Amino acid sequence: MTEERLIIPRKTNNKFFMMIAIGVVLVIAGIIFMATGGGADHGAGHGDAAAVAHEPASWFKRLLVNLWLNNVYFTGIALLGVFFVAVQYVAYAGWSVLIKRIPEAMGYFLPIGGALMLVLFLVGGHDIFHWTHDYLYDINDERYDPIISGKASYLNFGFFLIRMIIFFVVWILFFNWLRRNSINEDLNGGTSYYHKSIRISAMFLVFFGVSSSMAAWDWVLSIDTHWYSTMFGWYVFASWFVAALAAITLTVIFLKQNGYLKMVNANHLHDLGKFVFAFSIFWTYIWFSQFVLIWYANIPEESLYFLARLDSTYKWVFFVNLLVNFVFPFLVLMTRDAKRQMIMLKIVTIAILLGHWLDFYLMMMPGTMRGDAGIGFIEIGTTLIFLGVFLLTFTKGLAKASLVPVNHPFLEESIHHHV
Repeated sequence: MTEERLIIPRKTNNKFFMMIAIGVVLVIAGIIFMATGGGADHGAGHGDAAAVAHEPASWFKRLLVNLWLNNVYFTGIALLGVFFVAVQYVAYAGWSVLIKRIPEAMGYFLPIGGALMLVLFLVGGHDIFHWTHDYLYDINDERYDPIISGKASYLNFGFFLIRMIIFFVVWILFFNWLRRNSINEDLNGGTSYYHKSIRISAMFLVFFGVSSSMAAWDWVLSIDTHWYSTMFGWYVFASWFVAALAAITLTVIFLKQNGYLKMVNANHLHDLGKFVFAFSIFWTYIWFSQFVLIWYANIPEESLYFLARLDSTYKWVFFVNLLVNFVFPFLVLMTRDAKRQMIMLKIVTIAILLGHWLDFYLMMMPGTMRGDAGIGFIEIGTTLIFLGVFLLTFTKGLAKASLVPVNHPFLEESIHHHV
């Protein structure tokens, strides 16, 4: 089979740059509104800020939190793209060979995500994470917090940075290792690269299992420092994975509609649809298990986390999150035909990508912005900037190699895949 190369038109790249430019303009507009005391940028989150005893958040804090939110979200999608490839290798999967270059290319965002994460934490750690303040650990200070102080051996500035650097360095090394083997397989053929990739994937998955949960604790859970959930690592993984599956499926559809991936057919779409459907239910299972156990136990120090989201301006986000990420994909993708139709999959995957952004918004904003959050210019602008950068990086990565791994040993199985 001959190579199939992605050619990115200048017009497409210009659209991505335009997306970034619009995002920058919106962020600047949002900053001006906040700096001059305008309320237009507070969107839906300005209702009961007075009910929360704290000083109004500055535009700088709001910008930092939104940058952190989007970086965690898009880094997770990139990481779970690599995870998807690794799972296909260790499972000896053949159906996914024709589409494997898509999740593979997502990993190109990881170095950008790592650099931004490091800078954001060094610049804005105090604004994002309450536990970074030294007075919380000083027993002679009236602001001393015995609960947070008890977590100091894990939640401290140095160890947090070390973990972050280790996670990204190892993730990027594994990504580059898998990618290099994949491209060398195209060039040289044979099965040695395939078997080597299986061993690499197995090692990556072991590290991923530990590091992804710890990253969820560090980057998201520690925002609400007093609260914890033993299911939280699984919850963040599920949200990341559904978003990554939606991104993979949406990319396959766009490429098909633009004349690429000619050998991909309704059977491959059906399997992708089943993945999206199944892991939307898995996300809901984790969501329900975590929420119901805590809510009905009604232990104050545990239920406060959900009270901050239900008895506040975030209430609408709480229920929209459940509707968009479970009810909508569950009802739309229930039938076999729906999972094989590009228009249905396109609608659902776009909704899921927006829905799981909202999920991360709901995880982070109540603990950082309290009642001063909203979905306004800064939120939309930072998301557009990250989306534009992600798409530029992702498409550039896709164009570096053939869209079809021409010498993969299971290529024929993928071409003739039928369900």
